[in-house]
Amino acid sequence: MKIVQLKKENRIELLKRSQIDSNSVLETVQDIVSDVKNNQDNALRSYTKKFDGVDLKEFLVSDDEVNESLSKIDPELTSSIKKAASNIRKFHQAQLPEEWSMEIDNGVTAGQIIRPLDKVGCYIPGGRAAYPSSILMTVIPAKVAGVNEIICCTPPGRNGKVDDVILATAYLAGAHKVYKVGGAQAIAAMAYGTETIDPVDKIVGPGNIFVTAAKKMVYGQVDIEFPAGPSEVLIIADKTGNPHFIAMDMLAQAEHDPQSASVLVTTSPELAEKVDLIIESELPNMKRKKIIQESLDNNGLIVLVDDINEAVDFSNDYAPEHLMIMTAQPEEIVPDIENAASIFLGDLTPVAAGDYGSGTNHVLPTAFCARMYSGLSTESFLKKPTIQKITKDGLNSLKDVVIPLAEYEGLYAHAESFRRRLGD
Repeated sequence: MKIVQLKKENRIELLKRSQIDSNSVLETVQDIVSDVKNNQDNALRSYTKKFDGVDLKEFLVSDDEVNESLSKIDPELTSSIKKAASNIRKFHQAQLPEEWSMEIDNGVTAGQIIRPLDKVGCYIPGGRAAYPSSILMTVIPAKVAGVNEIICCTPPGRNGKVDDVILATAYLAGAHKVYKVGGAQAIAAMAYGTETIDPVDKIVGPGNIFVTAAKKMVYGQVDIEFPAGPSEVLIIADKTGNPHFIAMDMLAQAEHDPQSASVLVTTSPELAEKVDLIIESELPNMKRKKIIQESLDNNGLIVLVDDINEAVDFSNDYAPEHLMIMTAQPEEIVPDIENAASIFLGDLTPVAAGDYGSGTNHVLPTAFCARMYSGLSTESFLKKPTIQKITKDGLNSLKDVVIPLAEYEGLYAHAESFRRRLGD
């Protein structure tokens, strides 16, 4: 791997990594979205045949199909899914905010109430691999928030069915309906609705470049969580960091995708060399070694810094999706972390724990977006209307605020609507 000393002149270059540029597919996606919007189920059938190679009459997964899938999956895997679901549910229940109100001024009471979204759509990728963890991470927070209807869309296999594990996990997580629809066409269907699929209020979940482009395109018609791209990890380590764990964490990140980013920032040249050698020795034994090699070639990096403060500054500029801190006292560094989507402290806390079982959410912003977004959470599925009540004393408290400002802005009816309430 490339090992470089951080300098002022190479800083911007070292911060770069792969980002999804959906411009190349915008025209194609626009055509799909428009077609689904206008032709609804007929368009979905056409694209399902074209992209998934299957003729479908019905998109909604039946209860019989769900029960069949539940009977097929391995009991040990079912147990793992249920344990993960329990931890994820527990964590996201702790995120539920409380309603509140307070007296702002004499006779002026204001506060905030909490209401869940009515309908949410969760996109679940298909194709080469099944990702039950993505279902748990999207469906469970919506369920905890109290969303009335949660649907999942996922591509069907060539046999016209949804993967058994995907289907069983959706049921165990609490999804109300699952549809055999994938790609940009699924996003359009959830946004605008079809004869079969009701429109939702928000669409969440990872997907390829076409899905990402479609989500951006329908934003405004529905809400989406945030832009997402190739996964990434940045590891801050001093000489006490375990080189074997660090190497495995970088290999694990790299196996996601050829465009994933794996970065180590360390104060120790000796640690850097050890990690590099371990990666080189472990790589030939990795089952996804081709993807890992391409990922490390594209976005693998070891950065040498003079001290931990410099490492933290670089990390804050990088704004990583996953930030691992492997130092002698990792908790002492947390107060200085400004931009990171999910933080993992100490040698014994791998990203894999957050991906599957610790309870935190793995649907996270990438490519600098941790500067302004947090990961998916219970609050992602909540609305927070404000509420207020004014008494006669409150009118008198506010009259010298509201009337002058409204008249200054030329909104005289606003001022008069307030003034008339001051009379008996």
